[in-house]
Order: sequence, then C-alpha cells, then structure tokens
Amino acid sequence: MSDACGCSDDETTPAGQDAEEHEPERLWEVSELRFAAVAGALLLAGLVAGSMDQSTAATLLNWVALLVGAWTFVPTTLRRLVKGKIGVGTLMTIAAIGAVLLGEVAEAAALAFLYSISEGLEEYSLARTRRGLRALLSLVPATATVLRDGAENTVAPDELRIGDLMLVKPGERVATDGVIRTGRTALDVSAITGESVPVEAGPGQSIYAGSINGSGVLEVEVTTTAEDNSLARIVRIVEAEQSRKGEAQRLADRIAKPLVPGVMIAAALIAVAGSLLGDPGTWIERALVVLVAASPCALAISVPVTVVAAIGAASKQGVLIKGGAAMEALGAIRGVALDKTGTLTRNDPEVVAVVPAPGRTREDVLEVAAALEARSEHPLARAILAAVPAVTPASDVEAVPGAGLTGTFEGRPVRLGRPGWIQVGSLAAEVERMQHAGATAVLIEQDGQLLGAVAVRDELRPEAAQVVAQLRRDGYHVAMLTGDNTLTATALAREVGIEEVHADLRPEDKAALVAQLRTQRRTAMVGDGVNDAPALATADLGIAMGAMGTDVAIETADVALMGEDLRHLPQAFTHARRTRRIMLQNVGLSLAIIIVLMPLALFGVLGLAAVVLVHEVAEVFVIANGVRAGRTRPLPQYAVPGTATSFEHPAGVTR
Repeated sequence: MSDACGCSDDETTPAGQDAEEHEPERLWEVSELRFAAVAGALLLAGLVAGSMDQSTAATLLNWVALLVGAWTFVPTTLRRLVKGKIGVGTLMTIAAIGAVLLGEVAEAAALAFLYSISEGLEEYSLARTRRGLRALLSLVPATATVLRDGAENTVAPDELRIGDLMLVKPGERVATDGVIRTGRTALDVSAITGESVPVEAGPGQSIYAGSINGSGVLEVEVTTTAEDNSLARIVRIVEAEQSRKGEAQRLADRIAKPLVPGVMIAAALIAVAGSLLGDPGTWIERALVVLVAASPCALAISVPVTVVAAIGAASKQGVLIKGGAAMEALGAIRGVALDKTGTLTRNDPEVVAVVPAPGRTREDVLEVAAALEARSEHPLARAILAAVPAVTPASDVEAVPGAGLTGTFEGRPVRLGRPGWIQVGSLAAEVERMQHAGATAVLIEQDGQLLGAVAVRDELRPEAAQVVAQLRRDGYHVAMLTGDNTLTATALAREVGIEEVHADLRPEDKAALVAQLRTQRRTAMVGDGVNDAPALATADLGIAMGAMGTDVAIETADVALMGEDLRHLPQAFTHARRTRRIMLQNVGLSLAIIIVLMPLALFGVLGLAAVVLVHEVAEVFVIANGVRAGRTRPLPQYAVPGTATSFEHPAGVTR
C-alpha cells in the first residue's frame, strides 16, 4: 500500500473485494513492518560495524537496509509516476536518492526504514477497522437447518434459497433474513443493532441474519439469500461509502495536492539559487531536507484513519454511517428535526376509542372505516383493520393527499379523513378531547352524513422523553415535524419535552421546513426513511430510524439507526463530535509540523535524519490518535417510565 498517504488520487480497491482476503491481525503480519524490521536490524548492524572501523561492511549493510526499506514504497511510486501521479512517496524517493548522491547512504536508509514503519502502521490500523466491520459477517452461523420434503437437512447458509423454511432452535443464530411462520421467542439482536434488551418476536415478524434465538423453536421462511442478507448489505454499503470524503478530509486534500508540487518547485529553487550564491553541496542538501520536511504524509493519512476507525466503532453500536462526509456532517450538527411516527413513537398505532354519531353504532363506524382502509398502507389503516373481525373492502377507493380516502361501500359514497376535510359536527368536543390526549382523530362519513370518529394513538417510545432531554442538555435545538394535526402533535411533544412543533405537514412541506431550519443552524432530519425521504435529502444530514433490513431507509439517509432504540441517536452524535475533534487535532498537528520543520531545514538547524525522525514520529502519533476514534462507549441508561399517558374517555365512549 505504498504511498497510501500520498496526496494524489489513489487507486482504491472496490468495496467488498477483499472481504475474503486475509487481513493482518498482528503487527508482525504486516509486510511493510516486516521489511522495516529487517531494514532496522541491518541499520543497527551497520552502525555497529562503523563503530568497529569496518567501513566497507557498514556501507554494504546500509545499502541493503536502504534497498529493503525502499521496497515498500519505491516500486509503487514509480508506477504512479508513469501515470502522472505525484504523492508523498515521490518526495521520499527523491529525498532518498538525493541523500545517496550526497554520500549519506545511512541517512537514506533511515528515511526508508522510518517511512516503511509509518506505511505498515497505517496498513495495520486500516486492516483493524476493516476487520471490525466485517466481523458482522462472522455472526452468520456455519450451518443452517432447513425443512425440505418434511425432513430436517443441515446445509451451508449460501445453499439457502428464497422460500425455504428454516428451523431455528433455542440458542442458535439465524443464518439469513426471513419471516417467522410459527413459534414465539425473544431475540438477542445486540450484536447487530446495539440493543441490549431482547426483542419479542412471533409469527409474521421479520427476523435478521445474526440474531440469536431465545427460548422458542422457530420456523422461518427465508426472504433473502446469504449473499444479500441484511448483514452482507450493510458491510457492502459502508465499504462503498467509506470512499466519500468529509470536510476535514477535503481540507487535507486541498492542502496536500498543491503542496507536493509546490514543495518540489521550492526545493529546486533553493538548490539552484543556493548553488549560485554559495556552496552547491550545502544548498542541494538543504533543498532535499526541505523537501522531506514539507512532506504532507501525516496530513494526508490523519483523517482517513480516523474516519475508518470511527465508522467501524459506530457499526458495533448499531449506527450505520455512510462514509467520511456523513461522519463529518454528523459531528457538526446543532439542530435536530424529529419526525413523530416511527421515530418518537413506536409506529404501532392502535384504536383507543370509537365515538359514534347520534343514532349510529360503534360497529357501523368501524365497518365503513375498515372498508376504506382495506387497501391502504398507512399506519392508521393497520390499527383500524386490527379492530374489526372481518372486512368487506369498499370499491373505487381513492386517496386525497393530505386529507383522507373516498370510495363506495354498499352502493353509497363514503369518506374517511381528518377533521376539517370532514366536518366534525356534533362530535366537536369529543374530537378535541381525543386530540388533546395525543390521539389522532379520524372521521367517517356516509352519504354526506357523519357516522362517527375513531381515535388512534401511536404510543411514544418509553425512552423518548429522556432522549430529547439529553439532546437539549448537549446543546441541540430540537423540533418535531409531523403530518398529524396540531393538537395531537402538541400533546405528544409536551410529553417528551419538545417546544417547537410543526404539524399538518405534507412530505414537501417537511422538506421546505427543513430547508428553512438549515438557514439557522446545521440540521439533521430523523425519520423513517420512506415517506420522509424529501426531508431526509434536504437536511444537512438524513438519519433513518429503525432501518435494519430496510433498503429505502439505508439508501436515502446518510446515517441509519439499525435498531428501534432511540438512545442510539444522542450516542451517535456524541461519537461523531468526538471523532470530529480527533480529525481537527490531526490536521492541526500535521500542518504545525510542516510549518515548523521547513524553516529549520532551510537554515540548516535540522539535518535529513532529524527531519525524517520528526515526521515519522508525527505519523505514528496521528495514526494512534485516529485509532482512538474506534473506541466505543456504552449506551446511556435512562430511567424509563412504565406507561405513557392513558386516554381518558368521554362519557359513553367505547374502546
């Protein structure tokens, strides 16, 4: 990976290509470090030989040390030069050649030795973080039990086909994604989503590769192949997106790209001007030392190492961050816009009250409501359909965006929708009471006459209030954006402690409002990644909530919280802020080293060996500092209230 810290565009390995390739797990498995060790031993032997007045042996040992150390970067540098690419390795190669021409073979060997160490340490740090990400794939078991022709067969996961019925016994890991057909259990998904509490699961629910089955025996219908399951997809997406560069990375590039040719020109001018005005040997040597002093290797490698380490750590916490650009943006966010449904709430609404109009019955109201909702994918539809034993679908059903549904039921025109689009009439007091209790009121009309109102409530996540409080303590401005009515939205916002509420919003309204919020501060939009797609795309950063296994959510957002635990949101922000601080520390140190070393080299205060040593020590430091971003911190624990505010019924209301 020579010249990996070079500042021109490097050839990159396609994402996932090396997934099966051996990654060095220990320092001595890195080839650059093995070469460096040999070169160091030869240098030491040359030093000993020189102290014993064995000059010929010392020179020979220094030459061999130079060749061994240079082998890690000179061949790649020459190949890049043929393609017209100049990098830090180019500067190091020129400096080594110049030192040899000046008769300083030992110093040239020392340069190659130290540069090989920095190359090897970078390779090790990158390999370490790649292993952390690919460790997700190791969660898939080596075998799976599949039911075929009434018999149990043990097969490899890659032999599973869509539609197969897997048998997952207690304590076993799930081999690929699927849907539970029979059985109930508590799934341990901590290694995937970061959620420490087991998740209850039963028939009809999705289950993901790598989950650990609890106590029940499950029959799971396979929905994806092993090559395309949720874990494999996450690894591919992250590795593909890691090439994206954030602000700090682009800053490093903007500095490094003109710096390399600029330094080469400056070194040439120093050599020529100094030779005309003084001793050519002295000034050529100083020009070469300046060349090495201005090498931006630490600058170029400082941010990539930090980003890769941080992304790998975040994935272990159930947070999918799509590259350096997303990491940088996440660390700079100061405002958070939260969608209500599926983000602050569980996205599992249920009917909490039915208020029939005078002369109507509860059954009349639910029958017509379910008939209209039978073909709808809206979350409220699931709640209404779950409240009736049987459904006869309405005909000619049409959706009116932002309002409701129209159709024909038993030959009569019917409508279902929000108050205002349908007049509340005699149910005004009951509807207002529903909304004040945080429920969504749906009105049903038949033949232009009001049938009744249905109150549907999507309960808040138990940790929502504490998460909002944590965000506010951390200095974030928090706002709620929802398509629900103002009264309902305000009631729920009050429960979680959000003061700024924007309700009755269509998807395009959310996008426009996010654009407005961005003019005040850097804003992240947190939503479900599907109907919030315009707002997610408009925000400085889009965060999808509960995106495990959801292609749309992962593709739309810059960051995806793979689990359903909202506590991962402030955890992700804290992690990104810390990572951003480490990035800026590395960039600042790298620039300071160049600024200090160049004049010292120009005026002869530091020689070639001293400059090389300072540079390589700086590289080791920024790599070690960047790897710190890979440390994870435990999920914050909050005292979760037992239940949300209950709905109090007006007299005569049935549930």
